[in-house]
Amino acid sequence: MSNETVDSIDLSPPVDATSKNHFIRAMFLVPLTVFGGLLLALGWGLTSDPQNIPSPLVGKKVPSFELPAVKGRTLGLSNTDLMGTVSLVNVFASWCTACELEHPFLMDLAATGTVPIHGLNYKDRPDDAAAWLNKRGDPYTRTGADVSGRVGIDWGVYGVPETFVIGPEGHIAYKHVGPLTPETIQNTIIPLVQSLSTK
Repeated sequence: MSNETVDSIDLSPPVDATSKNHFIRAMFLVPLTVFGGLLLALGWGLTSDPQNIPSPLVGKKVPSFELPAVKGRTLGLSNTDLMGTVSLVNVFASWCTACELEHPFLMDLAATGTVPIHGLNYKDRPDDAAAWLNKRGDPYTRTGADVSGRVGIDWGVYGVPETFVIGPEGHIAYKHVGPLTPETIQNTIIPLVQSLSTK
């Protein structure tokens, strides 16, 4: 047999057409699977209520903390101030646009005397926080100036505003993320406050 004949013989193993088809299908399935997973995650994100973000602290005692009062106020805020009665802790800041939306509703709620509202001023400059409350009104029984944001982190604050309902034994009973609305106050906050007050 000549060298020319030997060189023309294909010595590679035969390609199985079925295996080749499986490989091609797999190459298409991987991106499709990833894309499908992303669609599911996006769909969940769009349909879930951001105000119902679960908090690992619900049902637990409030973290131990002690904060001085916002500038111009006399009563600071600590975990011991949240014992003995149902109360709200509202996380707010002068730089928070959404806080402006809920503030009139907090003023209305405070005027009813239904529940003490305490303010946790988050990462704010003292003068800005004082001016903000002086201009818009102060619905808070006590305020805590969390200038560093350390207490907010301990409370698991995702953003501002957030509102916590605190039971009489100092447990976090409920967390609302985002600005309060009259509907949320009437349909969720007040019934929960009344329920905790009768226990």
